[in-house]
Amino acid sequence: MIRIRRYATSVNSSITALKLIVLGLSALLLFGCGQQRELVSISGTTMGTYYSIKWVNQAGLPSPEVIRQQVEERLELVNDQMSTYRPDSELSRFNQFQSDTPFQVSAATAKVVQEALRISKLSDGVYDVTIGPLVNLWSFGPEARPEQIPSDKLIHQRLSEVGYEHLKVMPDYRLSKDISHLYVDLSSIAKGYGVDFVFDYLKDSLHINNLMVDIGGEIRVQGENQSGVPWRIAIEKPLADQRTVQQVIEVGNKAIATSGDYRNYFEENGKRFSHLINPKTGRPIQNHVVSVTVIDDNCMTADAYATMFSIMGEKESIALANQHKIPLLLIVKTDKGFAEYPSNTFEQFVKKQ
Repeated sequence: MIRIRRYATSVNSSITALKLIVLGLSALLLFGCGQQRELVSISGTTMGTYYSIKWVNQAGLPSPEVIRQQVEERLELVNDQMSTYRPDSELSRFNQFQSDTPFQVSAATAKVVQEALRISKLSDGVYDVTIGPLVNLWSFGPEARPEQIPSDKLIHQRLSEVGYEHLKVMPDYRLSKDISHLYVDLSSIAKGYGVDFVFDYLKDSLHINNLMVDIGGEIRVQGENQSGVPWRIAIEKPLADQRTVQQVIEVGNKAIATSGDYRNYFEENGKRFSHLINPKTGRPIQNHVVSVTVIDDNCMTADAYATMFSIMGEKESIALANQHKIPLLLIVKTDKGFAEYPSNTFEQFVKKQ
Protein backbone atom coordinates (compact mmCIF):
# COMPACT_ATOMS: atom_id res chain seq x y z
CA MET A 1 0.00 0.00 0.00
CA ILE A 2 1.35 3.34 -1.02
CA ARG A 3 0.50 5.95 1.59
CA ILE A 4 0.02 9.37 0.09
CA ARG A 5 0.12 12.21 2.62
CA ARG A 6 -1.75 15.46 2.20
CA TYR A 7 -0.40 18.49 4.01
CA ALA A 8 -1.87 21.95 4.52
CA THR A 9 0.98 24.27 3.67
CA SER A 10 1.85 27.33 1.73
CA VAL A 11 4.33 26.85 -1.06
CA ASN A 12 7.72 25.80 0.33
CA SER A 13 6.39 26.12 3.89
CA SER A 14 8.25 24.56 6.79
CA ILE A 15 4.84 23.91 8.34
CA THR A 16 3.76 20.32 7.74
CA ALA A 17 0.52 20.14 9.67
CA LEU A 18 -1.38 17.17 8.31
CA LYS A 19 -4.62 18.16 6.59
CA LEU A 20 -5.81 14.97 4.96
CA ILE A 21 -4.35 11.63 3.96
CA VAL A 22 -5.20 9.92 0.70
CA LEU A 23 -4.17 6.29 0.29
CA GLY A 24 -3.11 5.18 -3.19
CA LEU A 25 -3.96 1.55 -3.83
CA SER A 26 -1.09 0.13 -5.83
CA ALA A 27 -0.77 -3.12 -7.67
CA LEU A 28 0.17 -4.76 -4.36
CA LEU A 29 -3.59 -4.91 -3.81
CA LEU A 30 -4.37 -6.06 -7.32
CA PHE A 31 -2.90 -9.53 -7.68
CA GLY A 32 -4.24 -11.53 -10.58
CA CYS A 33 -4.84 -8.51 -12.78
CA GLY A 34 -2.27 -9.40 -15.36
CA GLN A 35 1.47 -9.57 -15.83
CA GLN A 36 3.39 -7.13 -13.68
CA ARG A 37 5.29 -4.41 -15.51
CA GLU A 38 8.17 -2.47 -14.03
CA LEU A 39 7.07 0.41 -11.82
CA VAL A 40 9.60 3.23 -11.46
CA SER A 41 9.30 5.79 -8.69
CA ILE A 42 11.09 8.91 -7.50
CA SER A 43 10.38 11.04 -4.47
CA GLY A 44 11.64 14.02 -2.54
CA THR A 45 10.53 17.15 -0.75
CA THR A 46 9.07 20.37 -2.08
CA MET A 47 6.70 23.14 -1.02
CA GLY A 48 6.94 22.14 2.63
CA THR A 49 5.77 18.59 1.89
CA TYR A 50 6.76 15.59 -0.24
CA TYR A 51 6.49 14.72 -3.89
CA SER A 52 6.08 11.20 -5.21
CA ILE A 53 6.04 10.25 -8.88
CA LYS A 54 5.43 6.78 -10.30
CA TRP A 55 5.34 5.53 -13.84
CA VAL A 56 5.35 2.26 -15.73
CA ASN A 57 8.72 1.93 -17.42
CA GLN A 58 8.90 2.09 -21.20
CA ALA A 59 11.63 2.13 -23.80
CA GLY A 60 13.48 5.33 -24.62
CA LEU A 61 13.09 7.17 -21.31
CA PRO A 62 15.97 8.95 -19.55
CA SER A 63 17.24 7.40 -16.34
CA PRO A 64 15.17 7.98 -13.18
CA GLU A 65 17.93 10.21 -11.84
CA VAL A 66 17.81 12.46 -14.90
CA ILE A 67 14.03 12.64 -14.65
CA ARG A 68 14.33 13.48 -10.96
CA GLN A 69 16.68 16.34 -11.75
CA GLN A 70 14.31 17.72 -14.38
CA VAL A 71 11.34 17.41 -12.02
CA GLU A 72 13.11 19.16 -9.16
CA GLU A 73 14.22 21.99 -11.42
CA ARG A 74 10.59 22.55 -12.35
CA LEU A 75 9.44 22.40 -8.75
CA GLU A 76 12.10 24.92 -7.78
CA LEU A 77 10.86 27.21 -10.53
CA VAL A 78 7.32 27.07 -9.12
CA ASN A 79 8.69 27.96 -5.68
CA ASP A 80 10.70 30.83 -7.14
CA GLN A 81 7.55 32.11 -8.79
CA MET A 82 4.81 31.58 -6.20
CA SER A 83 6.20 30.95 -2.72
CA THR A 84 5.30 33.36 0.08
CA TYR A 85 8.09 31.78 2.12
CA ARG A 86 10.79 33.04 -0.21
CA PRO A 87 11.18 36.81 0.15
CA ASP A 88 12.67 37.10 -3.34
CA SER A 89 10.06 34.98 -5.13
CA GLU A 90 8.02 36.60 -7.86
CA LEU A 91 4.89 36.59 -5.70
CA SER A 92 6.68 37.95 -2.64
CA ARG A 93 8.13 40.80 -4.68
CA PHE A 94 4.64 41.63 -5.94
CA ASN A 95 3.33 41.58 -2.37
CA GLN A 96 6.13 43.95 -1.33
CA PHE A 97 5.46 46.25 -4.29
CA GLN A 98 3.69 49.29 -2.82
CA SER A 99 2.17 50.71 -6.00
CA ASP A 100 -0.83 50.34 -8.30
CA THR A 101 1.50 50.25 -11.32
CA PRO A 102 1.21 46.90 -13.16
CA PHE A 103 3.88 44.45 -12.01
CA GLN A 104 5.52 42.06 -14.49
CA VAL A 105 5.29 38.36 -13.63
CA SER A 106 5.81 35.09 -15.47
CA ALA A 107 3.13 33.53 -17.66
CA ALA A 108 2.80 30.77 -15.05
CA THR A 109 2.06 33.13 -12.15
CA ALA A 110 -0.39 35.11 -14.26
CA LYS A 111 -2.15 31.86 -15.24
CA VAL A 112 -2.52 30.72 -11.63
CA VAL A 113 -3.78 34.13 -10.47
CA GLN A 114 -6.25 34.27 -13.38
CA GLU A 115 -7.69 30.88 -12.43
CA ALA A 116 -7.85 31.90 -8.77
CA LEU A 117 -9.82 35.02 -9.70
CA ARG A 118 -12.21 32.98 -11.84
CA ILE A 119 -12.95 30.68 -8.89
CA SER A 120 -13.30 33.67 -6.57
CA LYS A 121 -16.02 35.06 -8.82
CA LEU A 122 -17.66 31.64 -9.12
CA SER A 123 -17.83 31.37 -5.32
CA ASP A 124 -18.83 35.01 -4.72
CA GLY A 125 -15.63 35.59 -2.76
CA VAL A 126 -15.74 32.48 -0.56
CA TYR A 127 -12.47 31.53 -2.23
CA ASP A 128 -10.02 34.44 -2.12
CA VAL A 129 -6.24 34.36 -2.60
CA THR A 130 -5.86 37.81 -1.06
CA ILE A 131 -6.75 36.28 2.31
CA GLY A 132 -3.08 36.15 3.28
CA PRO A 133 -3.30 38.85 6.00
CA LEU A 134 -5.99 36.84 7.77
CA VAL A 135 -4.17 33.52 7.35
CA ASN A 136 -1.07 35.09 8.85
CA LEU A 137 -3.10 36.68 11.66
CA TRP A 138 -4.47 33.30 12.65
CA SER A 139 -0.95 31.81 12.59
CA PHE A 140 -1.29 29.50 9.59
CA GLY A 141 1.16 31.50 7.46
CA PRO A 142 4.74 32.78 7.73
CA GLU A 143 3.98 35.02 10.73
CA ALA A 144 4.36 33.58 14.22
CA ARG A 145 1.28 32.33 16.04
CA PRO A 146 -0.30 35.06 18.16
CA GLU A 147 -0.19 34.65 21.92
CA GLN A 148 -3.96 35.06 22.05
CA ILE A 149 -6.98 34.90 19.75
CA PRO A 150 -7.07 38.02 17.52
CA SER A 151 -9.40 40.78 18.67
CA ASP A 152 -12.45 41.88 16.69
CA LYS A 153 -10.70 45.16 15.98
CA LEU A 154 -7.63 43.44 14.54
CA ILE A 155 -9.74 41.07 12.45
CA HIS A 156 -11.74 44.01 11.09
CA GLN A 157 -8.50 45.80 10.23
CA ARG A 158 -7.19 42.82 8.31
CA LEU A 159 -10.53 42.36 6.53
CA SER A 160 -10.11 45.85 5.09
CA GLU A 161 -6.90 44.62 3.44
CA VAL A 162 -8.58 41.62 1.77
CA GLY A 163 -10.61 41.37 -1.43
CA TYR A 164 -10.03 39.56 -4.73
CA GLU A 165 -11.70 42.46 -6.56
CA HIS A 166 -8.61 44.55 -5.76
CA LEU A 167 -6.40 42.20 -7.81
CA LYS A 168 -6.29 42.05 -11.62
CA VAL A 169 -4.37 40.24 -14.32
CA MET A 170 -3.34 42.67 -17.05
CA PRO A 171 -2.19 41.92 -20.62
CA ASP A 172 1.38 40.70 -21.13
CA TYR A 173 1.45 38.83 -17.80
CA ARG A 174 1.23 41.77 -15.41
CA LEU A 175 -0.55 41.94 -12.08
CA SER A 176 -2.07 45.07 -10.64
CA LYS A 177 -3.65 45.96 -7.29
CA ASP A 178 -5.55 49.00 -6.13
CA ILE A 179 -4.61 48.47 -2.46
CA SER A 180 -0.89 49.13 -2.14
CA HIS A 181 -0.36 46.55 0.61
CA LEU A 182 -2.56 43.79 -0.90
CA TYR A 183 -1.08 40.39 -0.01
CA VAL A 184 -1.63 37.43 -2.34
CA ASP A 185 -1.28 33.88 -1.03
CA LEU A 186 -1.42 31.14 -3.69
CA SER A 187 -0.90 28.21 -1.31
CA SER A 188 -4.40 26.88 -2.05
CA ILE A 189 -3.72 26.54 -5.77
CA ALA A 190 0.03 26.59 -6.46
CA LYS A 191 0.64 23.02 -5.30
CA GLY A 192 -1.96 21.81 -7.76
CA TYR A 193 -0.33 23.88 -10.48
CA GLY A 194 2.99 22.25 -9.56
CA VAL A 195 1.41 18.83 -10.13
CA ASP A 196 0.15 19.92 -13.56
CA PHE A 197 3.50 21.48 -14.49
CA VAL A 198 5.44 18.30 -13.69
CA PHE A 199 2.75 16.04 -15.15
CA ASP A 200 2.72 17.92 -18.48
CA TYR A 201 6.49 17.62 -18.72
CA LEU A 202 6.41 13.87 -18.13
CA LYS A 203 3.45 13.29 -20.44
CA ASP A 204 4.09 15.75 -23.26
CA SER A 205 7.89 16.01 -23.33
CA LEU A 206 8.87 12.47 -22.27
CA HIS A 207 5.67 10.82 -23.60
CA ILE A 208 5.19 8.65 -20.52
CA ASN A 209 1.94 6.76 -20.96
CA ASN A 210 1.16 5.43 -17.48
CA LEU A 211 1.84 7.95 -14.77
CA MET A 212 0.95 9.23 -11.29
CA VAL A 213 2.19 12.58 -9.93
CA ASP A 214 1.53 13.39 -6.29
CA ILE A 215 2.57 16.51 -4.38
CA GLY A 216 1.40 16.45 -0.79
CA GLY A 217 -1.74 14.50 -1.68
CA GLU A 218 -2.67 16.53 -4.77
CA ILE A 219 -2.66 13.88 -7.48
CA ARG A 220 -2.94 13.59 -11.24
CA VAL A 221 -2.91 10.28 -13.08
CA GLN A 222 -2.91 8.87 -16.58
CA GLY A 223 -3.22 5.38 -17.94
CA GLU A 224 -2.73 2.30 -15.80
CA ASN A 225 -0.55 0.98 -13.00
CA GLN A 226 1.96 -1.84 -13.39
CA SER A 227 -0.82 -4.46 -13.29
CA GLY A 228 -2.55 -2.95 -16.30
CA VAL A 229 -5.56 -1.58 -14.43
CA PRO A 230 -6.50 2.09 -13.80
CA TRP A 231 -4.86 3.83 -10.88
CA ARG A 232 -7.01 3.54 -7.77
CA ILE A 233 -7.04 6.01 -4.90
CA ALA A 234 -8.62 5.52 -1.49
CA ILE A 235 -10.05 8.44 0.45
CA GLU A 236 -9.42 8.13 4.15
CA LYS A 237 -12.12 8.29 6.79
CA PRO A 238 -11.55 11.60 8.61
CA LEU A 239 -10.47 10.26 12.00
CA ALA A 240 -7.64 11.94 13.87
CA ASP A 241 -6.47 8.80 15.68
CA GLN A 242 -6.72 6.08 13.03
CA ARG A 243 -6.46 5.50 9.31
CA THR A 244 -9.21 3.59 7.56
CA VAL A 245 -10.64 3.83 4.05
CA GLN A 246 -13.86 5.77 3.45
CA GLN A 247 -14.12 5.40 -0.32
CA VAL A 248 -12.10 3.96 -3.22
CA ILE A 249 -12.21 5.81 -6.55
CA GLU A 250 -10.85 5.51 -10.08
CA VAL A 251 -10.45 8.97 -11.58
CA GLY A 252 -9.28 7.94 -15.05
CA ASN A 253 -7.00 10.49 -16.73
CA LYS A 254 -7.81 13.25 -14.28
CA ALA A 255 -6.64 15.00 -11.12
CA ILE A 256 -7.86 14.72 -7.56
CA ALA A 257 -7.42 17.19 -4.72
CA THR A 258 -8.43 16.98 -1.09
CA SER A 259 -8.99 19.38 1.75
CA GLY A 260 -9.89 18.89 5.39
CA ASP A 261 -9.28 20.27 8.85
CA TYR A 262 -9.50 17.25 11.11
CA ARG A 263 -5.73 17.20 11.67
CA ASN A 264 -4.79 20.85 11.12
CA TYR A 265 -6.13 23.13 13.82
CA PHE A 266 -5.19 24.51 17.20
CA GLU A 267 -7.12 24.75 20.43
CA GLU A 268 -7.28 27.53 22.99
CA ASN A 269 -9.42 27.58 26.11
CA GLY A 270 -11.18 24.45 24.93
CA LYS A 271 -12.23 25.91 21.58
CA ARG A 272 -11.04 24.48 18.27
CA PHE A 273 -9.82 26.79 15.49
CA SER A 274 -9.58 25.43 11.94
CA HIS A 275 -6.74 26.41 9.62
CA LEU A 276 -9.33 27.36 6.98
CA ILE A 277 -10.34 31.02 7.18
CA ASN A 278 -13.63 32.38 5.85
CA PRO A 279 -12.85 35.59 3.89
CA LYS A 280 -16.33 36.89 4.67
CA THR A 281 -15.91 36.79 8.46
CA GLY A 282 -12.14 36.81 8.89
CA ARG A 283 -12.45 33.84 11.22
CA PRO A 284 -11.87 30.07 11.03
CA ILE A 285 -14.73 28.18 9.44
CA GLN A 286 -17.49 26.86 11.69
CA ASN A 287 -19.25 24.36 9.41
CA HIS A 288 -19.22 20.57 9.88
CA VAL A 289 -17.40 19.66 6.66
CA VAL A 290 -14.32 17.68 7.68
CA SER A 291 -13.15 16.33 4.33
CA VAL A 292 -13.51 17.44 0.71
CA THR A 293 -12.49 15.54 -2.42
CA VAL A 294 -12.68 17.12 -5.88
CA ILE A 295 -11.95 15.66 -9.31
CA ASP A 296 -11.06 17.82 -12.31
CA ASP A 297 -9.09 17.67 -15.53
CA ASN A 298 -6.44 19.93 -13.95
CA CYS A 299 -4.97 19.64 -10.48
CA MET A 300 -4.63 23.42 -10.20
CA THR A 301 -8.39 23.83 -10.46
CA ALA A 302 -9.17 20.84 -8.25
CA ASP A 303 -6.82 22.21 -5.58
CA ALA A 304 -8.60 25.56 -5.43
CA TYR A 305 -12.05 23.96 -5.58
CA ALA A 306 -11.21 21.77 -2.58
CA THR A 307 -10.49 24.83 -0.45
CA MET A 308 -13.55 26.67 -1.78
CA PHE A 309 -15.91 23.82 -0.93
CA SER A 310 -14.38 23.35 2.53
CA ILE A 311 -15.19 26.95 3.42
CA MET A 312 -18.57 27.05 1.69
CA GLY A 313 -20.31 24.28 3.65
CA GLU A 314 -22.31 21.28 2.52
CA LYS A 315 -25.59 22.70 1.16
CA GLU A 316 -24.06 25.51 -0.87
CA SER A 317 -21.22 23.27 -2.05
CA ILE A 318 -23.42 20.51 -3.41
CA ALA A 319 -25.71 23.00 -5.14
CA LEU A 320 -22.77 24.74 -6.83
CA ALA A 321 -21.08 21.45 -7.77
CA ASN A 322 -24.27 20.12 -9.33
CA GLN A 323 -24.86 23.36 -11.20
CA HIS A 324 -21.38 23.24 -12.76
CA LYS A 325 -21.09 19.41 -12.94
CA ILE A 326 -18.08 19.30 -10.61
CA PRO A 327 -17.33 15.83 -9.17
CA LEU A 328 -17.32 16.44 -5.41
CA LEU A 329 -17.47 14.33 -2.25
CA LEU A 330 -18.01 15.96 1.13
CA ILE A 331 -17.67 14.10 4.39
CA VAL A 332 -19.63 15.84 7.12
CA LYS A 333 -19.47 15.23 10.84
CA THR A 334 -22.84 14.54 12.43
CA ASP A 335 -24.06 13.49 15.86
CA LYS A 336 -24.20 9.92 14.56
CA GLY A 337 -20.78 9.86 12.92
CA PHE A 338 -19.81 10.83 9.37
CA ALA A 339 -22.17 11.37 6.43
CA GLU A 340 -21.22 11.44 2.75
CA TYR A 341 -22.52 14.14 0.43
CA PRO A 342 -21.60 13.35 -3.20
CA SER A 343 -22.43 15.59 -6.12
CA ASN A 344 -24.34 14.13 -9.05
CA THR A 345 -21.18 13.61 -11.12
CA PHE A 346 -19.05 12.00 -8.40
CA GLU A 347 -20.60 8.54 -8.26
CA GLN A 348 -19.24 7.56 -11.68
CA PHE A 349 -15.73 7.52 -10.19
CA VAL A 350 -16.52 5.33 -7.20
CA LYS A 351 -15.04 1.85 -7.36
CA LYS A 352 -17.61 -0.60 -6.10
CA GLN A 353 -16.22 -2.89 -3.41
